[in-house]
Amino acid sequence: MHDTINGAMFKEMLLFGTVSITQAQQAINDLNVFPVPDGDTGTNMSLTIQTAAQELKKIDPKTVDQAASVTASALLRGARGNSGVILSLLFRGVSKELKGCTEADGAAFAAALQEGVAAAYNAVMKPAEGTILTVSRLAAERAASAAKEHNSVEYVIEQAIAQGEITLAQTTDMNPVLKKAGVVDAGGKGFLLILSGMLSALRGEERPELTAEDTQEKADFAMLSEEDITFTFDTVFIVRKSGRSIEPFRRFLDGIGDSLVIGEDDEAFKVHVHTDIPGEALSEAQKYGTLELAKIENMRTQAQQLASGGKAQSTDDLDAIEEELENAEAEDSTEEAAPEKDYGFLAVCAGDGLAGVFTDLGADGVISGGQTMNPSTESILKEIRKVPAHTVFVLPNNKNIIMAAQQCATLTEKKVVVIPTASVPQGISAMMAVDPDAESAEVIEKAMTDAAQCVATAQITYAARNSDFDGFDIHEGDYLALLDGKLLGTDRDVSALLENLSDVAAERDAEFITVFYGEDVSEEDAQKASAVFTRRCPDAEISLIRGGQPVYYYIISIE
Repeated sequence: MHDTINGAMFKEMLLFGTVSITQAQQAINDLNVFPVPDGDTGTNMSLTIQTAAQELKKIDPKTVDQAASVTASALLRGARGNSGVILSLLFRGVSKELKGCTEADGAAFAAALQEGVAAAYNAVMKPAEGTILTVSRLAAERAASAAKEHNSVEYVIEQAIAQGEITLAQTTDMNPVLKKAGVVDAGGKGFLLILSGMLSALRGEERPELTAEDTQEKADFAMLSEEDITFTFDTVFIVRKSGRSIEPFRRFLDGIGDSLVIGEDDEAFKVHVHTDIPGEALSEAQKYGTLELAKIENMRTQAQQLASGGKAQSTDDLDAIEEELENAEAEDSTEEAAPEKDYGFLAVCAGDGLAGVFTDLGADGVISGGQTMNPSTESILKEIRKVPAHTVFVLPNNKNIIMAAQQCATLTEKKVVVIPTASVPQGISAMMAVDPDAESAEVIEKAMTDAAQCVATAQITYAARNSDFDGFDIHEGDYLALLDGKLLGTDRDVSALLENLSDVAAERDAEFITVFYGEDVSEEDAQKASAVFTRRCPDAEISLIRGGQPVYYYIISIE
């Protein structure tokens, strides 16, 4: 039994933990119980810890302090979504406690876990129990008592996991949503998988290698039926740049598919996307450079092969080039743009139409992301650095991106102000409230925050699975109407839900209503949707805008 660990051992433990959660990311995603198809906890945690693994592979840490410090720094920059941010905070605390340590014994490691929990709780405004916070806290408490029984790192982690598993099982009863769905907390499960991987490393077990399928942000075919696959073709290609910005291309791809991942260096960019029209993706790509390599795979065929017990066939992979590009991306250090003005603005959204709205309102940059693709802290930071302003206001426009954006404040010399917008309509309203001649950043911040709070956001999407939520019996394929994040109703007919939402707008005496229609909605259907609100709210000013957003058929702003 290992009593102490050094830097090399910590590195191997972290690499093993990365493999452990990455191989199970889809299973963790499946624990997300809300019926909107945003199950991304496993993906976010996996992609977050992969950034640390990539950095650790570049060094030979001489001390546990060095290994923990590199891990914490990489996790902070690579954090995706709330779960990724919390994971980064846990390891930030571990790094803080192990500072100056050449090795760590059981007591030191237990103290590090407790410091990590404290860091996570301090950073979360309203800590919710029955989550990763609860699991990590009680696991750390057991680690502390275990260290007094046997001052061995291996024993401490064993006991922490044992208590964590007990607590994880209890999360089902701690959270009403989890209880209705009959599942445990996804973030807590992911954390324990990482700890279990770290323990396996200590025990000397052989670390399995990650496959290309493990590391790509895409569905686990083994968990899917054909009907579960939204887009048919897994499309990967590499383009040598022509010098043109690829941001319009990024928005184009976001509008024709999902699971979009783009790696980029000074010479080339690599795209991974799921789409039904790969030919159009490749054709559009040639406007941005020279198409060099491509592979297209039919995921429905792969699913059939896997379902029958076979192995999915794959074309020539691009792993070597992908790794080169990812390493170049990781090493990229974007220089900060020299301030040319006092205030700049940065928004997050998905959909070319929505991006255009923010640009028209004065946003200096738009980051592609949202419900199904949370940008990392690093990607937000890169865009902040590009904004030529002393103070940069960031609009996350999604509650799951707010924490990642907030982490940027300590990573740049620019002043970063995060307006906690939880939806696109809130972000748009905040931008409309900006007075560029305001006497201070604080005045602008208050005006934007106040404006965002005056907007109600309605959304219509679909259920990806059967569920029971908020008293509603939800069936796969149902249309769902949400109001400010709460489920308002379900129906097989979109028009019925639009009528319900128009009733809400009328009851609230709405003066301004904006209907943003998504990528899967025709202009004709959008006009009909707008007419519903016009009929029910004749005195309101109603606008219809093509948002081009995925996931949501309609996003409706009600003021």
